Amino acid sequence: MQNLKKTDPKIFELIKDEMRRQTEVLEMIPSENYASSAVLEALGSVLNNKYSEGYAKRRYYQGNSIIDNIEILAQERAKKLFEVSHVNMQSYSGSPANTAVYFALLEPLKDKIMGLNLSFGGHLTHGSPVSISGKYYKAVPYELDKNGLLDYLKIEKIAKREKPRIIVCGATAYPRIIDFERFGKIADEVGAYLLADISHIAGLVVGGIHPSPSKHAHIIMTTTHKTLRGPRGALLMVTDKGLAKDPELSDKIDKAVFPGLQGGPHDNQTAAIAVALKEASEPEFKKYAKQIVLNSKFLADELIKNGFQLISGGTDNHLILIDLRNKGVNGAVAAFALEVAGIIVNKNAVPRDTMPPFYPSGIRLGTPAITTRGVREKDMGKIGDWINRVIEEVRNYKLPEQREERSKYFSNLKKELAKDKKLLKISFEVTSFTSLFPLP
Repeated sequence: MQNLKKTDPKIFELIKDEMRRQTEVLEMIPSENYASSAVLEALGSVLNNKYSEGYAKRRYYQGNSIIDNIEILAQERAKKLFEVSHVNMQSYSGSPANTAVYFALLEPLKDKIMGLNLSFGGHLTHGSPVSISGKYYKAVPYELDKNGLLDYLKIEKIAKREKPRIIVCGATAYPRIIDFERFGKIADEVGAYLLADISHIAGLVVGGIHPSPSKHAHIIMTTTHKTLRGPRGALLMVTDKGLAKDPELSDKIDKAVFPGLQGGPHDNQTAAIAVALKEASEPEFKKYAKQIVLNSKFLADELIKNGFQLISGGTDNHLILIDLRNKGVNGAVAAFALEVAGIIVNKNAVPRDTMPPFYPSGIRLGTPAITTRGVREKDMGKIGDWINRVIEEVRNYKLPEQREERSKYFSNLKKELAKDKKLLKISFEVTSFTSLFPLP
Protein backbone atom coordinates (compact mmCIF):
# COMPACT_ATOMS: atom_id res chain seq x y z
CA MET A 1 0.00 0.00 0.00
CA GLN A 2 2.90 2.36 -0.70
CA ASN A 3 0.84 4.58 -3.01
CA LEU A 4 -1.80 4.96 -0.33
CA LYS A 5 0.86 5.71 2.26
CA LYS A 6 2.17 8.52 0.09
CA THR A 7 -1.21 9.92 -0.95
CA ASP A 8 -3.10 9.70 2.33
CA PRO A 9 -0.92 8.75 5.30
CA LYS A 10 -3.78 9.17 7.78
CA ILE A 11 -5.97 6.59 6.06
CA PHE A 12 -2.92 4.37 5.55
CA GLU A 13 -2.19 4.40 9.29
CA LEU A 14 -5.84 3.74 10.17
CA ILE A 15 -5.93 0.73 7.86
CA LYS A 16 -2.68 -0.50 9.43
CA ASP A 17 -4.27 -0.09 12.85
CA GLU A 18 -7.30 -2.09 11.76
CA MET A 19 -5.08 -4.82 10.33
CA ARG A 20 -3.23 -4.96 13.64
CA ARG A 21 -6.53 -5.13 15.54
CA GLN A 22 -7.82 -7.97 13.37
CA THR A 23 -4.53 -9.81 13.80
CA GLU A 24 -4.45 -9.57 17.59
CA VAL A 25 -8.04 -10.38 18.54
CA LEU A 26 -10.32 -13.40 18.36
CA GLU A 27 -12.90 -12.25 15.81
CA MET A 28 -16.01 -14.15 16.90
CA ILE A 29 -18.91 -12.17 15.49
CA PRO A 30 -20.62 -14.92 13.45
CA SER A 31 -21.36 -12.63 10.50
CA GLU A 32 -17.69 -11.71 10.04
CA ASN A 33 -14.90 -13.56 8.28
CA TYR A 34 -11.55 -13.07 6.56
CA ALA A 35 -11.59 -12.88 2.76
CA SER A 36 -8.59 -14.36 0.97
CA SER A 37 -5.93 -12.17 -0.57
CA ALA A 38 -7.22 -13.25 -4.01
CA VAL A 39 -10.71 -11.95 -3.18
CA LEU A 40 -9.24 -8.68 -1.90
CA GLU A 41 -7.11 -8.28 -5.02
CA ALA A 42 -10.18 -8.58 -7.26
CA LEU A 43 -12.05 -6.15 -5.01
CA GLY A 44 -9.26 -3.59 -5.27
CA SER A 45 -8.72 -3.95 -9.00
CA VAL A 46 -9.25 -1.67 -12.02
CA LEU A 47 -12.76 -3.11 -12.33
CA ASN A 48 -13.71 -0.36 -9.88
CA ASN A 49 -13.27 2.10 -12.78
CA LYS A 50 -16.01 0.68 -15.04
CA TYR A 51 -19.70 1.55 -15.15
CA SER A 52 -21.97 -1.26 -16.33
CA GLU A 53 -25.60 -0.26 -15.96
CA GLY A 54 -27.81 -3.09 -17.19
CA TYR A 55 -27.19 -6.82 -17.47
CA ALA A 56 -24.67 -8.90 -19.43
CA LYS A 57 -25.11 -8.44 -23.19
CA ARG A 58 -27.74 -5.76 -22.45
CA ARG A 59 -25.78 -2.76 -21.15
CA TYR A 60 -26.52 0.93 -21.42
CA TYR A 61 -22.81 1.78 -21.63
CA GLN A 62 -20.13 0.74 -24.09
CA GLY A 63 -16.92 -1.10 -23.27
CA ASN A 64 -18.50 -3.88 -21.21
CA SER A 65 -17.56 -7.04 -23.12
CA ILE A 66 -15.01 -8.07 -20.45
CA ILE A 67 -17.37 -7.14 -17.63
CA ASP A 68 -20.06 -9.27 -19.30
CA ASN A 69 -17.73 -12.27 -19.24
CA ILE A 70 -16.98 -11.71 -15.54
CA GLU A 71 -20.64 -11.46 -14.59
CA ILE A 72 -21.62 -14.50 -16.66
CA LEU A 73 -18.78 -16.54 -15.15
CA ALA A 74 -19.87 -15.52 -11.63
CA GLN A 75 -23.47 -16.48 -12.42
CA GLU A 76 -22.50 -19.90 -13.77
CA ARG A 77 -20.38 -20.62 -10.70
CA ALA A 78 -23.23 -19.66 -8.37
CA LYS A 79 -25.78 -21.73 -10.34
CA LYS A 80 -23.60 -24.81 -10.07
CA LEU A 81 -22.67 -24.29 -6.43
CA PHE A 82 -26.21 -23.60 -5.17
CA GLU A 83 -28.07 -25.78 -7.73
CA VAL A 84 -30.33 -22.99 -9.01
CA SER A 85 -31.67 -21.87 -12.39
CA HIS A 86 -31.03 -18.13 -12.30
CA VAL A 87 -28.68 -15.83 -10.39
CA ASN A 88 -28.70 -12.06 -10.07
CA MET A 89 -25.24 -10.85 -9.00
CA GLN A 90 -25.94 -7.16 -8.75
CA SER A 91 -27.53 -6.45 -5.35
CA TYR A 92 -25.14 -4.34 -3.31
CA SER A 93 -25.81 -6.29 -0.10
CA GLY A 94 -28.36 -8.43 1.70
CA SER A 95 -30.90 -5.82 2.78
CA PRO A 96 -31.32 -4.34 -0.73
CA ALA A 97 -31.55 -7.89 -2.09
CA ASN A 98 -34.44 -8.84 0.20
CA THR A 99 -36.08 -5.50 -0.57
CA ALA A 100 -35.81 -6.27 -4.29
CA VAL A 101 -37.76 -9.51 -3.78
CA TYR A 102 -40.55 -7.63 -2.01
CA PHE A 103 -40.52 -4.91 -4.66
CA ALA A 104 -40.82 -7.56 -7.36
CA LEU A 105 -43.68 -9.53 -5.85
CA LEU A 106 -45.66 -7.48 -3.33
CA GLU A 107 -48.12 -4.62 -3.38
CA PRO A 108 -47.18 -1.99 -0.75
CA LEU A 109 -49.49 -1.67 2.28
CA LYS A 110 -51.50 -4.67 1.07
CA ASP A 111 -49.51 -7.90 0.76
CA LYS A 112 -48.05 -9.74 3.74
CA ILE A 113 -44.52 -10.84 4.62
CA MET A 114 -44.24 -13.61 7.19
CA GLY A 115 -40.81 -13.85 8.81
CA LEU A 116 -39.05 -14.64 12.07
CA ASN A 117 -39.51 -11.88 14.65
CA LEU A 118 -36.36 -9.74 14.99
CA SER A 119 -36.16 -10.28 18.75
CA PHE A 120 -36.27 -14.05 18.20
CA GLY A 121 -33.34 -14.08 15.77
CA GLY A 122 -34.83 -12.79 12.53
CA HIS A 123 -33.48 -9.91 10.45
CA LEU A 124 -34.66 -6.33 10.07
CA THR A 125 -35.68 -7.09 6.49
CA HIS A 126 -37.90 -10.01 7.48
CA GLY A 127 -40.74 -7.66 8.42
CA SER A 128 -39.44 -5.60 11.33
CA PRO A 129 -41.59 -2.49 11.94
CA VAL A 130 -38.49 -0.26 11.91
CA SER A 131 -37.49 -1.52 8.44
CA ILE A 132 -38.94 -0.78 5.02
CA SER A 133 -40.08 -4.42 5.03
CA GLY A 134 -42.40 -3.71 7.96
CA LYS A 135 -43.37 -0.16 7.02
CA TYR A 136 -44.33 -0.67 3.35
CA TYR A 137 -45.75 -4.17 3.66
CA LYS A 138 -47.89 -5.93 6.22
CA ALA A 139 -45.71 -8.00 8.53
CA VAL A 140 -46.83 -11.27 10.12
CA PRO A 141 -44.10 -12.46 12.52
CA TYR A 142 -43.56 -15.93 13.90
CA GLU A 143 -41.51 -16.75 17.00
CA LEU A 144 -39.45 -19.53 18.56
CA ASP A 145 -40.95 -21.87 21.13
CA LYS A 146 -40.00 -21.90 24.80
CA ASN A 147 -37.01 -24.14 24.01
CA GLY A 148 -35.63 -21.65 21.49
CA LEU A 149 -36.61 -23.76 18.47
CA LEU A 150 -38.72 -23.12 15.38
CA ASP A 151 -42.26 -24.36 16.00
CA TYR A 152 -43.31 -25.57 12.57
CA LEU A 153 -46.86 -26.49 13.63
CA LYS A 154 -47.43 -22.97 14.91
CA ILE A 155 -45.77 -21.45 11.82
CA GLU A 156 -48.13 -23.51 9.65
CA LYS A 157 -51.13 -22.38 11.68
CA ILE A 158 -50.17 -18.69 11.34
CA ALA A 159 -49.57 -19.09 7.60
CA LYS A 160 -52.99 -20.69 7.05
CA ARG A 161 -54.67 -17.92 9.03
CA GLU A 162 -52.80 -14.97 7.54
CA LYS A 163 -52.22 -16.16 3.94
CA PRO A 164 -48.92 -14.26 3.42
CA ARG A 165 -47.69 -13.59 -0.08
CA ILE A 166 -44.09 -14.31 0.96
CA ILE A 167 -42.79 -16.51 3.77
CA VAL A 168 -39.19 -15.81 4.76
CA CYS A 169 -37.18 -18.60 6.35
CA GLY A 170 -33.72 -17.85 7.65
CA ALA A 171 -32.23 -16.07 10.63
CA THR A 172 -29.34 -14.05 12.02
CA ALA A 173 -29.27 -15.66 15.45
CA TYR A 174 -30.69 -19.19 15.19
CA PRO A 175 -28.19 -21.89 16.19
CA ARG A 176 -30.05 -24.91 14.83
CA ILE A 177 -30.75 -26.58 11.48
CA ILE A 178 -33.58 -24.98 9.47
CA ASP A 179 -36.03 -27.46 7.93
CA PHE A 180 -36.39 -25.95 4.46
CA GLU A 181 -38.50 -28.88 3.28
CA ARG A 182 -41.08 -28.21 5.99
CA PHE A 183 -41.12 -24.50 5.16
CA GLY A 184 -41.58 -25.36 1.50
CA LYS A 185 -44.64 -27.49 2.24
CA ILE A 186 -46.15 -24.72 4.38
CA ALA A 187 -45.61 -22.17 1.61
CA ASP A 188 -47.16 -24.51 -0.96
CA GLU A 189 -50.20 -25.09 1.27
CA VAL A 190 -51.02 -21.38 1.42
CA GLY A 191 -49.85 -20.45 -2.07
CA ALA A 192 -46.97 -18.28 -0.85
CA TYR A 193 -43.53 -17.70 -2.29
CA LEU A 194 -40.80 -19.08 -0.05
CA LEU A 195 -37.77 -16.82 0.28
CA ALA A 196 -34.86 -18.62 1.94
CA ASP A 197 -32.44 -16.10 3.43
CA ILE A 198 -29.30 -18.18 3.94
CA SER A 199 -26.94 -15.25 4.48
CA HIS A 200 -25.46 -16.78 7.62
CA ILE A 201 -25.28 -20.40 6.54
CA ALA A 202 -24.45 -20.17 2.81
CA GLY A 203 -20.94 -21.53 3.38
CA LEU A 204 -22.34 -24.42 5.39
CA VAL A 205 -24.88 -25.15 2.65
CA VAL A 206 -22.32 -25.32 -0.17
CA GLY A 207 -19.99 -27.20 2.16
CA GLY A 208 -22.63 -29.88 2.64
CA ILE A 209 -22.95 -29.30 6.38
CA HIS A 210 -26.44 -27.73 6.34
CA PRO A 211 -29.36 -28.88 4.13
CA SER A 212 -29.90 -26.80 1.00
CA PRO A 213 -33.14 -24.91 0.27
CA SER A 214 -32.70 -25.25 -3.52
CA LYS A 215 -35.46 -27.88 -3.94
CA HIS A 216 -37.88 -26.28 -1.48
CA ALA A 217 -37.68 -22.49 -1.82
CA HIS A 218 -38.71 -20.38 -4.80
CA ILE A 219 -36.08 -17.71 -4.18
CA ILE A 220 -32.80 -17.89 -2.29
CA MET A 221 -30.94 -14.84 -1.04
CA THR A 222 -27.51 -14.88 0.49
CA THR A 223 -24.88 -12.37 1.39
CA THR A 224 -21.38 -13.36 0.33
CA HIS A 225 -19.14 -12.21 3.18
CA LYS A 226 -20.13 -14.45 6.11
CA THR A 227 -19.51 -18.21 6.03
CA LEU A 228 -19.07 -17.96 2.24
CA ARG A 229 -15.91 -15.93 2.98
CA GLY A 230 -16.16 -13.48 0.08
CA PRO A 231 -16.52 -9.71 -0.29
CA ARG A 232 -19.55 -7.82 0.92
CA GLY A 233 -22.33 -8.40 -1.57
CA ALA A 234 -25.39 -10.55 -2.21
CA LEU A 235 -26.82 -13.15 -4.57
CA LEU A 236 -30.49 -13.42 -5.53
CA MET A 237 -31.25 -16.87 -6.90
CA VAL A 238 -34.35 -18.37 -8.51
CA THR A 239 -34.84 -22.13 -8.28
CA ASP A 240 -36.51 -24.62 -10.62
CA LYS A 241 -39.41 -24.65 -8.18
CA GLY A 242 -39.60 -20.87 -8.42
CA LEU A 243 -39.80 -20.95 -12.21
CA ALA A 244 -42.43 -23.69 -12.07
CA LYS A 245 -44.57 -21.45 -9.87
CA ASP A 246 -43.92 -18.31 -11.93
CA PRO A 247 -42.10 -18.58 -15.31
CA GLU A 248 -41.46 -14.82 -15.21
CA LEU A 249 -39.95 -14.84 -11.71
CA SER A 250 -36.35 -14.33 -12.88
CA ASP A 251 -37.33 -11.32 -14.98
CA LYS A 252 -39.33 -9.85 -12.11
CA ILE A 253 -36.36 -10.17 -9.75
CA ASP A 254 -33.91 -8.70 -12.27
CA LYS A 255 -36.17 -5.73 -13.01
CA ALA A 256 -36.65 -5.09 -9.30
CA VAL A 257 -32.88 -4.91 -8.77
CA PHE A 258 -32.29 -2.81 -11.90
CA PRO A 259 -33.83 -0.41 -12.70
CA GLY A 260 -36.18 -0.81 -9.75
CA LEU A 261 -33.85 -0.16 -6.83
CA GLN A 262 -30.37 0.66 -8.08
CA GLY A 263 -28.19 1.70 -10.99
CA GLY A 264 -24.96 0.13 -12.16
CA PRO A 265 -23.46 -2.86 -10.37
CA HIS A 266 -20.13 -2.85 -8.56
CA ASP A 267 -18.03 -4.79 -11.07
CA ASN A 268 -15.10 -5.23 -8.71
CA GLN A 269 -17.51 -6.76 -6.19
CA THR A 270 -18.89 -9.13 -8.85
CA ALA A 271 -15.40 -10.34 -9.70
CA ALA A 272 -14.48 -10.79 -6.04
CA ILE A 273 -17.66 -12.82 -5.49
CA ALA A 274 -16.70 -14.96 -8.47
CA VAL A 275 -13.33 -15.66 -6.84
CA ALA A 276 -15.02 -16.58 -3.55
CA LEU A 277 -17.39 -18.93 -5.39
CA LYS A 278 -14.44 -20.66 -7.03
CA GLU A 279 -12.77 -21.06 -3.63
CA ALA A 280 -16.02 -22.44 -2.19
CA SER A 281 -16.15 -25.08 -4.93
CA GLU A 282 -12.81 -26.57 -3.88
CA PRO A 283 -12.64 -29.73 -1.69
CA GLU A 284 -10.76 -27.75 0.96
CA PHE A 285 -13.83 -25.58 1.52
CA LYS A 286 -15.92 -28.59 2.56
CA LYS A 287 -13.32 -29.35 5.22
CA TYR A 288 -13.49 -25.72 6.32
CA ALA A 289 -17.30 -25.78 6.64
CA LYS A 290 -17.15 -28.99 8.66
CA GLN A 291 -14.51 -27.51 10.96
CA ILE A 292 -16.62 -24.40 11.60
CA VAL A 293 -19.39 -26.55 13.06
CA LEU A 294 -17.02 -28.82 14.97
CA ASN A 295 -15.45 -25.77 16.61
CA SER A 296 -18.86 -24.28 17.36
CA LYS A 297 -20.14 -27.47 18.99
CA PHE A 298 -16.99 -27.91 21.09
CA LEU A 299 -17.16 -24.30 22.25
CA ALA A 300 -20.85 -24.66 23.11
CA ASP A 301 -20.04 -27.68 25.27
CA GLU A 302 -17.30 -25.75 27.09
CA LEU A 303 -19.63 -22.83 27.76
CA ILE A 304 -22.34 -25.14 29.10
CA LYS A 305 -19.77 -26.70 31.45
CA ASN A 306 -19.13 -23.20 32.80
CA GLY A 307 -22.81 -22.65 33.52
CA PHE A 308 -23.77 -20.57 30.50
CA GLN A 309 -27.35 -20.72 29.30
CA LEU A 310 -27.36 -21.29 25.54
CA ILE A 311 -30.49 -20.57 23.54
CA SER A 312 -31.84 -23.93 22.27
CA GLY A 313 -29.34 -25.68 24.54
CA GLY A 314 -26.48 -25.73 22.04
CA THR A 315 -25.75 -25.36 18.34
CA ASP A 316 -25.85 -27.21 15.02
CA ASN A 317 -24.20 -24.49 12.98
CA HIS A 318 -21.63 -21.70 13.18
CA LEU A 319 -23.13 -19.57 15.93
CA ILE A 320 -23.96 -19.60 19.61
CA LEU A 321 -26.51 -17.36 21.32
CA ILE A 322 -26.04 -16.92 25.06
CA ASP A 323 -28.64 -15.67 27.52
CA LEU A 324 -26.60 -14.03 30.30
CA ARG A 325 -29.46 -13.40 32.71
CA ASN A 326 -28.53 -16.38 34.87
CA LYS A 327 -25.06 -14.85 35.19
CA GLY A 328 -26.47 -11.47 36.20
CA VAL A 329 -24.57 -9.73 33.38
CA ASN A 330 -26.01 -7.45 30.72
CA GLY A 331 -25.13 -8.28 27.11
CA ALA A 332 -23.79 -4.80 26.35
CA VAL A 333 -21.50 -4.92 29.38
CA ALA A 334 -20.33 -8.42 28.46
CA ALA A 335 -19.63 -7.50 24.83
CA PHE A 336 -17.50 -4.51 25.80
CA ALA A 337 -15.63 -6.40 28.52
CA LEU A 338 -14.88 -9.20 26.07
CA GLU A 339 -13.59 -6.63 23.58
CA VAL A 340 -11.19 -5.27 26.20
CA ALA A 341 -10.04 -8.86 26.67
CA GLY A 342 -9.48 -9.26 22.93
CA ILE A 343 -12.56 -11.37 22.17
CA ILE A 344 -14.94 -9.74 19.69
CA VAL A 345 -18.62 -10.74 19.93
CA ASN A 346 -21.81 -8.72 19.63
CA LYS A 347 -24.51 -7.91 22.13
CA ASN A 348 -27.77 -9.54 21.07
CA ALA A 349 -31.38 -9.86 22.14
CA VAL A 350 -32.54 -13.27 23.29
CA PRO A 351 -36.06 -14.70 22.95
CA ARG A 352 -38.54 -12.93 25.22
CA ASP A 353 -35.90 -10.40 26.24
CA THR A 354 -37.08 -7.81 28.74
CA MET A 355 -34.25 -5.40 27.98
CA PRO A 356 -34.12 -2.86 25.11
CA PRO A 357 -32.10 -3.68 21.94
CA PHE A 358 -29.20 -1.38 22.90
CA TYR A 359 -28.80 -3.13 26.27
CA PRO A 360 -29.97 -6.67 25.49
CA SER A 361 -29.64 -9.70 27.75
CA GLY A 362 -27.45 -11.79 25.52
CA ILE A 363 -24.40 -12.05 23.32
CA ARG A 364 -23.93 -13.75 19.95
CA LEU A 365 -20.68 -15.38 18.91
CA GLY A 366 -19.45 -17.81 16.30
CA THR A 367 -16.52 -19.64 14.78
CA PRO A 368 -16.24 -18.82 11.01
CA ALA A 369 -13.41 -16.27 11.29
CA ILE A 370 -11.31 -18.08 13.88
CA THR A 371 -11.70 -21.31 11.88
CA THR A 372 -10.35 -19.50 8.82
CA ARG A 373 -7.24 -18.71 10.87
CA GLY A 374 -6.72 -22.37 11.75
CA VAL A 375 -8.15 -22.56 15.27
CA ARG A 376 -9.38 -26.10 16.03
CA GLU A 377 -11.47 -28.06 18.57
CA LYS A 378 -8.55 -28.47 20.96
CA ASP A 379 -8.44 -24.70 21.37
CA MET A 380 -12.10 -24.30 22.36
CA GLY A 381 -11.47 -25.10 26.02
CA LYS A 382 -9.05 -22.19 26.26
CA ILE A 383 -11.46 -19.81 24.52
CA GLY A 384 -14.36 -20.97 26.67
CA ASP A 385 -12.26 -20.39 29.80
CA TRP A 386 -11.37 -16.85 28.70
CA ILE A 387 -15.02 -16.03 28.06
CA ASN A 388 -15.97 -17.41 31.47
CA ARG A 389 -13.24 -15.40 33.24
CA VAL A 390 -14.40 -12.20 31.56
CA ILE A 391 -18.04 -12.74 32.52
CA GLU A 392 -17.08 -13.57 36.11
CA GLU A 393 -15.08 -10.33 36.28
CA VAL A 394 -18.10 -8.16 35.38
CA ARG A 395 -20.81 -9.91 37.41
CA ASN A 396 -20.88 -7.07 39.93
CA TYR A 397 -21.77 -4.41 37.36
CA LYS A 398 -25.50 -3.77 37.21
CA LEU A 399 -27.12 -1.39 34.75
CA PRO A 400 -29.44 1.18 36.37
CA GLU A 401 -33.14 0.36 36.11
CA GLN A 402 -33.89 3.90 35.00
CA ARG A 403 -33.46 4.12 31.24
CA GLU A 404 -32.21 7.71 31.25
CA GLU A 405 -29.36 6.80 33.64
CA ARG A 406 -28.01 3.89 31.57
CA SER A 407 -26.10 5.85 28.95
CA LYS A 408 -24.01 7.84 31.44
CA TYR A 409 -23.45 4.77 33.61
CA PHE A 410 -22.32 2.67 30.66
CA SER A 411 -20.00 5.40 29.39
CA ASN A 412 -18.26 5.55 32.78
CA LEU A 413 -18.24 1.76 33.01
CA LYS A 414 -16.44 1.45 29.66
CA LYS A 415 -13.67 3.72 30.94
CA GLU A 416 -13.34 1.63 34.07
CA LEU A 417 -13.31 -1.71 32.24
CA ALA A 418 -10.73 -0.44 29.75
CA LYS A 419 -8.27 -0.28 32.67
CA ASP A 420 -9.33 -3.54 34.36
CA LYS A 421 -6.12 -5.51 35.06
CA LYS A 422 -7.75 -8.94 34.85
CA LEU A 423 -9.31 -8.14 31.48
CA LEU A 424 -6.02 -6.74 30.19
CA LYS A 425 -4.21 -9.87 31.36
CA ILE A 426 -6.62 -12.00 29.32
CA SER A 427 -6.04 -9.69 26.37
CA PHE A 428 -2.32 -10.38 26.59
CA GLU A 429 -3.00 -14.12 26.66
CA VAL A 430 -5.32 -13.80 23.64
CA THR A 431 -2.74 -11.80 21.68
CA SER A 432 -0.10 -14.44 22.41
CA PHE A 433 -2.53 -17.10 21.23
CA THR A 434 -3.55 -15.32 18.02
CA SER A 435 0.10 -14.80 17.07
CA LEU A 436 0.14 -18.54 16.33
CA PHE A 437 -2.64 -18.13 13.73
CA PRO A 438 -1.78 -15.57 11.03
CA LEU A 439 -4.45 -13.91 8.93
CA PRO A 440 -4.96 -15.48 5.50
